[in-house]
Amino acid sequence: MSEPQFVCKAVKSPRGAVVSEIDWADGHRGVYPHEILRGYCPCAGCQGHSGEIQFVKPSKIQLELEDIKPVGNYALALFWFDGHSSGIYSYRYLRALCQCNECRTGSPTATQGVMPRI
Repeated sequence: MSEPQFVCKAVKSPRGAVVSEIDWADGHRGVYPHEILRGYCPCAGCQGHSGEIQFVKPSKIQLELEDIKPVGNYALALFWFDGHSSGIYSYRYLRALCQCNECRTGSPTATQGVMPRI
């Protein structure tokens, strides 16, 4: 059985929004500004093949999501309006990227620092 903090129950990302939300099975509501999602895109095209994920400042045109699709029971694939779609965001990684008031404190993303590959 999966750990509830890594089970995605619902995703809210209205067209034109700059923030998406994920409801997790443990009751947590994750908050994900698109600047953080795109800046920490885990794909090799954005990050290379190192063991760390650097924040890459996205342009305004890179911040609009076109679609979000589940990948098995472990991740989400994000499809951006500029055509970028190779980032697979594991649920574990998404929990680490959460920007809600509770999670953001002390997180590397609060200062756009380096994230480990999860």
